Amino acid sequence: MQEVSPKPKFVVIGGGTGSFALLSGLKRYAEDITALVSMVDDGGSTGQLRDEYGVLPPGDARQCLVALSESSLEMRELFNYRFSDGSFDGHSFGNIFLTAVEKMTSDFGQAVRLAGDVLNVRGRVLPITLHDVKLVVQDGKRKVVGEHLIDKLVLSSKKRPHISLTPKAKINPEARQAILDADVVILAPGSLYESLIANFVVDGCTEALQQTKAKVVQVINLVTKPGQTDNWSVADYAHEIERFLGKGTVDYVLYNDRKATKDQLSKYTKAGEYPVRFDDRILRKVRAKTIGKPLLSVHTEAPKPGDKLAGERSLMRHDPDALARALMRIYFS
Repeated sequence: MQEVSPKPKFVVIGGGTGSFALLSGLKRYAEDITALVSMVDDGGSTGQLRDEYGVLPPGDARQCLVALSESSLEMRELFNYRFSDGSFDGHSFGNIFLTAVEKMTSDFGQAVRLAGDVLNVRGRVLPITLHDVKLVVQDGKRKVVGEHLIDKLVLSSKKRPHISLTPKAKINPEARQAILDADVVILAPGSLYESLIANFVVDGCTEALQQTKAKVVQVINLVTKPGQTDNWSVADYAHEIERFLGKGTVDYVLYNDRKATKDQLSKYTKAGEYPVRFDDRILRKVRAKTIGKPLLSVHTEAPKPGDKLAGERSLMRHDPDALARALMRIYFS
């Protein structure tokens, strides 16, 4: 049986709003948290900065830094502040800050560490790789390169898509060690291929997850994604992760069993998004131990001013505290 440490080490793999909610709650219960972020984002503010300055994508790292920050509300809001006019229209201050430090030091890892010091983060944020990469999806005979294009892609093949990076990339050594040293590794909710699986196709990531003695927990998305995960159940998400990580790598699958309100459902079904299905018959198909908890926040997120991608972001969120408490119970189980 795994020993229970007085200061358990949590590693969260993902990116975007899914990791933000998870980290925001987890920092209230754990001190040693490492967020490993995807490096394939090339849309919106992040994409512009990558194209213009040749930097690594700052957006997901910024969101994780703000989530783990113990600084004042004003400081956190500063890093998330988006300009809504002028030359910086659509850019967040945090993205510009990280870009400036990377240009100054030629070291994205250093930029993230400095931002972490400024924001007084609980834990640390690490890029999954330090290579400049693009996400590639092979869907039948169709090949699509670039996360912002893949995000809108309607998958047409009967087979699940092939996911890769161009060029190939090796895992950040610090990220690899964090996975191996962890007590719990959490696969965060979010865009399945862009935010999560994009990490697994970094050379060395899957191997580290297979080798770690940590409990590996997959947190299932709240809603399906039109064109990519239509009509998916909890089992479908679990099986797709298993396709990349191998059988037996994930120990627990954590999913929401709280029903959405009529107001929440009306906003989502119009966009073709539906709550992820679950029932006993479906859950029996999952190899890992499945745990259902009321994880859906009763509040609906409003888009932030200046956010060019607001119309593409999910406004239904996990309840940070409920999710963190469920994860802590898994650690102590």
